Amino acid sequence: MAETWSGEFYCVKCKEKREAEGEIKVNDKGTKMAKGVCPVCGTNLNRILGKA
Repeated sequence: MAETWSGEFYCVKCKEKREAEGEIKVNDKGTKMAKGVCPVCGTNLNRILGKA
């Protein structure tokens, strides 16, 4: 089961903060990132959470 994160993401297309839920992934550098979808426009959202 994948770990999820729920909170505020910044949507670049809408230029506003949105509440969304995203799946946590670790990138190549070892940084945790939450990836979600904007509930208004459907754009992919990313939020950097820090080191794993």
